[in-house]
Order: sequence, then structure tokens, then C-alpha cells
Amino acid sequence: MSALTQAMILAAGKGTRLRPLTLETPKPLVEVGGQPLIVWHIKALQAVGITDITINASWLANKLMDTLGDGSQYGVTLHWSSENDEPLETAGGIFQALQTGKLQDAPFILVNSDVWTTFDFAQLQDYTLGADQRAHLFLIDNPEHNNGGDFAVNNGLASEHAVGDADKYTFAGLSVMSPRLLDGLVPGQPAALAPLLKQAMMRFQVTAEVIKDHWIDVGTEERLTQVNHFIETKGVGDHRGV
Repeated sequence: MSALTQAMILAAGKGTRLRPLTLETPKPLVEVGGQPLIVWHIKALQAVGITDITINASWLANKLMDTLGDGSQYGVTLHWSSENDEPLETAGGIFQALQTGKLQDAPFILVNSDVWTTFDFAQLQDYTLGADQRAHLFLIDNPEHNNGGDFAVNNGLASEHAVGDADKYTFAGLSVMSPRLLDGLVPGQPAALAPLLKQAMMRFQVTAEVIKDHWIDVGTEERLTQVNHFIETKGVGDHRGV
């Protein structure tokens, strides 16, 4: 099996929790450590040889596309999947990118644009999904704003419910996905990713692992301040993180 060659960055959200910063600036362009948040994602992917990147855009899409262009300034090729002013949600956005050929019909790395982490994408470069596997998720210890967690890991399989004394963890917004996870969706209709993942988990088609890298959901001004402080004090290089 060949290594992964493509990635998709989910970037269509309105970033309402970061207003007023995001009233005139798309959330992916909010600066983190001196550069737009989404540029950390692009550089981290490029650093491990993933140069075929699809980005979906909705809120202030033109500003996002004008700033990043075709990706050549970062050594990558960006494919833009434009949505209407009301985004198609996570699964709907991926499905449109697949239907329009922006994203190829092959496994891909999926990154939420509103997270920042020191996780090294080299760990993904040669990841291979099994024939019946629909996704591999990366989870982190629960931050204060998500104490209950999202998913548990039981013998390497992800599940919605913890078994016995097992803990639930928070989905890090990092995964390897199979296009088959989206089978059956209706083009142009909004759809969330979480229900599809939960259905696949019930069929034992989703695996997961817990990572211990520094991670933050840059969803509020407070957490934006936190990540900027971390980068400044730790001297993180400009392509480290998602």
C-alpha cells in the first residue's frame, strides 16, 4: 500500500466564539505565533511531503482564498471547495470536495483548522487504513472545556461509550479518513461527521490512539492568548504543529 498523498483542512466555520476578531477575518486567518493559524497546518503537512491539500471555505471565503492562493508560496497545491454562506458542516463539506473531484477518492488526512498542536505529521505519512476501516482518530486528554470527552478507546477501537473504568478522551481534530465513511450522503445537504463516525464505531470500523502532544482548540480569545504564550515561551518553529 502506498503512503498517504492528500489532506483536507476543514475551514468553513464562522468562528463565532472568536468575534469580533472573526467578523472581518476568516477564523483560519487569525494569527497564531505571527502567522495565520491555517498556515501552521499547511507547513506541517508540507514538511512531511503531503503537498496535495483541499480546503473548504464558506465564511469570508474570498478573503481566505485570496490570501492563500494556489499554495505555491508554501510549496503545496491547494484545491478550493467553496460552499455557500451557510456551510455544509463537516461531513457535507468533505462529501462535496469528493463529489467535485477536489479531493481524490482515496484515504486522506483530515485536519480541523481551529486546532493547534505540536503533533508531528510524520506519524501519519505511512498510515494505511484496513479494507473495512473507515477512520483512525487521534485523541487527547480532556481539556477543561470538554471534561466529559468524546470517545473511548477499547483495544485500539474507538467507541462512543467507555467500557468499565476506561476513560473517554477528546477528539483532537486529527484523523485519517476513508471516503467510504461518507457513502450515502446527499450532495449539497449539510451533514455532520460525528454521527457517521458513531455509526462506523458500532460496526468496529474506527480505530483510535491517544497522543500526548501539546494541543489547544483555538476557539476563544482566551485560548488564542494561551497558544500565543506557549509558542513565545517555548520557541516553537514555524512549521511545528498541525
